[in-house]
Amino acid sequence: MTKGTERLEAFSDGVFGIALTLLVLEFQIPNRDASTNNAILLGELRALWPSLVAFCISFVVVLIMWINHHELIGLVRHVDYPLLYANGGVLLVVTFVPFPTKVLARHLGTSAANAAAMFYCATFFFISLSWNALLASIIWKRRLVKPDVTDATLARVRTAYAVAPIVYGLSVALALWNAAAGLALCASLWLVWMRLCYGSKSAAI
Repeated sequence: MTKGTERLEAFSDGVFGIALTLLVLEFQIPNRDASTNNAILLGELRALWPSLVAFCISFVVVLIMWINHHELIGLVRHVDYPLLYANGGVLLVVTFVPFPTKVLARHLGTSAANAAAMFYCATFFFISLSWNALLASIIWKRRLVKPDVTDATLARVRTAYAVAPIVYGLSVALALWNAAAGLALCASLWLVWMRLCYGSKSAAI
């Protein structure tokens, strides 16, 4: 099997688009009844702040994953079955993101915030493992890498991917102590990888 990447990218783009769309479903429209007035409605909207925080964090991370996927597949000269299965593993965890997002939104600001943040960060720990598997399916012995891609570029990407599970693992432990701190450490990787993997023109997760 030696085909181009167009179908893989088109299918993956659709999955990423669905995952981004599902994130907004966490927002619940406030109930309307005869007693509802401006003050009550504004109060109910303010109470949605955990949903907004969880939505924004997850939207950014899925967006970065999509950009990273675009850049990573751009290194590939053709696809094979190991790459397709590894890509499927990434899509599996991408479609799972709305669930921990919903858990975080429901429990952020409550006594269960630490457990919710830990579960959320743990999700991205496993996501990082799936990206490492995808990377390995591409760069092992440069079997699928385009000839013009330098070893320095591959080394930079490999370093970032190797660090990711460590940092995400630390964010899981930190979330048990402080939910906000764990989420902050989890989110910090996105900003770092925007510069680390592919330079200023792209991002990685």
